[in-house]
Amino acid sequence: MHRLRKNKEFNYIYKKGERVSTKHFTLFVVKSKFENYKIGFSVSKKLGKANKRNKLKRRLKEICRRYVKIPPYRNYVLLARNDAQNVDFIFLKEEVVKLFEKYGKKKMV
Repeated sequence: MHRLRKNKEFNYIYKKGERVSTKHFTLFVVKSKFENYKIGFSVSKKLGKANKRNKLKRRLKEICRRYVKIPPYRNYVLLARNDAQNVDFIFLKEEVVKLFEKYGKKKMV
């Protein structure tokens, strides 16, 4: 998995990207000229202390690595919303998969 790390990359995607939302997450997507995708995970300090934020990011990385078919030629930012850290892993997985499917359907139309 290729990760976004620089603040300017995140800001570019926030500004220029398309957005799809669910109750706990927002997905920002922008086209890229490179075949490999890049994905970044954003969890606000409002969601809790560092250990809770890092646990949520680890879970999201694993869900994206294992369960989600991520289309190439795009860069993504997955933004966690309120109460996302209080949800169990199975519900997180279902919601993230649903989010990427929702984006795929939006692109089809």
